[in-house]
Amino acid sequence: MKQITVVGVGYVGLVTAACFSDLGNKVIALDVNEERVKGLKRGEMPIYEPGLEELVERNVAAGRLDFTTDYKSALQDSEFVFICVGTPSGVDGKADLKYVESAARSIAENMQAPLIVINKSTVPVGTGDWVAEIMAEAQPKAIDFAVVSCPEFLREGAAISDFMNPHRTVLGSLDREAADKVAQLHLQLRSPIVITDLRTAEMIKYASNAFLATKISFINEIADICESLGADVKEVAAGMGFDARIGKHFLEAGLGYGGSCFPKDVKALAFMAEEMNQEPRILNAVMHVNGLRRGMIVERLKDLVGDLDGKTIGLLGLAFKANTDDMRDAPSVDIANALMAAGATVRAFDPVAMEVAARDLPKVAMADDAYSLAEGVDALIVVTDWNEFKHLDLERIRDSMAAPVLLDGRNIYFPDQMKSLGFTYRGVGRGYNGAGEVQTEVKVPTNAV
Repeated sequence: MKQITVVGVGYVGLVTAACFSDLGNKVIALDVNEERVKGLKRGEMPIYEPGLEELVERNVAAGRLDFTTDYKSALQDSEFVFICVGTPSGVDGKADLKYVESAARSIAENMQAPLIVINKSTVPVGTGDWVAEIMAEAQPKAIDFAVVSCPEFLREGAAISDFMNPHRTVLGSLDREAADKVAQLHLQLRSPIVITDLRTAEMIKYASNAFLATKISFINEIADICESLGADVKEVAAGMGFDARIGKHFLEAGLGYGGSCFPKDVKALAFMAEEMNQEPRILNAVMHVNGLRRGMIVERLKDLVGDLDGKTIGLLGLAFKANTDDMRDAPSVDIANALMAAGATVRAFDPVAMEVAARDLPKVAMADDAYSLAEGVDALIVVTDWNEFKHLDLERIRDSMAAPVLLDGRNIYFPDQMKSLGFTYRGVGRGYNGAGEVQTEVKVPTNAV
C-alpha cells in the first residue's frame, strides 16, 4: 500500500482519489475550498458521476480515503502527490495555470520528505519544466523531488470504468526512476504503459483530444452534405466504422462537442501552435465547424415551425452529454439563449443537470419530467442523448404537445417510426431531400463447411 496525496477534488481529482484508494492505497484528497471538503466529509458529492458516490463512501468507511484543506498534514508520509486542479481557458485560448502554480508552491512550501509530483491536470507543453522551477524556488529548504506528467483520459459519465480499464497510461519525466515508480502505481490496471519525456507526454494528451474533436467535426460536416444529397449519416458512419483504420467511436453527428475538455484543449493547442509561428489550419477548421452546430439547430427549427416569437419550445436534456451534470460549454445554453432571443419561451428537462443548469439559464422553466415538459409545447428539441429519452412513451409525448414537432439533435430516434407516429420529425443528416430513407443491412458471411 502506498500513501498518495491528490490536490484538487474536482472531476479528475475526486475520481483519481477514489479509484486509487479502491486499489488499496491510502489517499488524502486536498482542496482549498472548505465548503467542498466539508461536504465530502458528509458524503455529499460536488459532481455527478455514475458510481462515484458509492466508491467514495466505501473507501472512506474502510479508512483508505480522507479529505482535508491542510497541505502539511496531507503531505505527511506521502510519497506521491497528484496535481488535479483546473486549467480554464482564457479568451485567446491560453490555459490559465494559476491553480497549478498555487498547488506547486504550496506543495514545495509544505513538503517534509522527498516527493514525486505527478501532474494530472491538462497543461500546456512545457508546464512540467515550469512546475519544477516553481517548486525549486519555493522550497524553504532543498528537498529532493521529481516531476512526472500523467495526463488523464477520463470520459465524463464513464470515468470510473476508464480509470480502472484504461486504453493506456502515459507517463513523462526527465527522471526515469520516478516514472518507473509511478508506473508501479498503475500496474494493477494491466494496461499498456507509455514512458516518455515530459513535453511529449503533455503533447499526447492535447493531440489525442484534438483528434477526437476532429472526428466529431468531420462527421458533422459529412452530415450536412448527407442531408443535401439524400444520404443517411447514421448509416454512413456505421459503414465507415467497420474500417479498423477509422473506427466507430466519435462518429455521432449532432450538436457538436462541448464540456470542459475538447473546447478548451483544441483552443489551447491552436494557441500553442500560433505562439510557435505555426498555422493550425485543421484545428481552426474543427473549431469553426463545431461552432456552427448550435445555430444550425435553431435555424432548422425555424424551417419547421416558422417564426419563433410567441412559441414555446421544450429542450430534452441540458448537460453537454449524458450521464453527467456538467454544463460547461453545453450546447443547451447557446440554443436556449438563441431561442429566447428570437422571442420563444423555453422549458427544459434533464435527469440530473437542472440544478446546475439553473445558474446558467435562470429564465428557462425546469419541468419535473419529459412528459410534463411536452405539455403544450410547439416543438421539442433533443439536446442530450440520455438513455431514458430513447424509451419514452412517444404517443403520450405527441398527444401532450400543441404541435407534434420534434427536432432530434442527437439522432436517437428512427425517422420512419417517428413519421408513422404522426410527428413532424427531423434529425441531423438523415437525408430529407426526397431521396427516401434506406436502412442499411449488414450481412456477415458464415464459413462454408
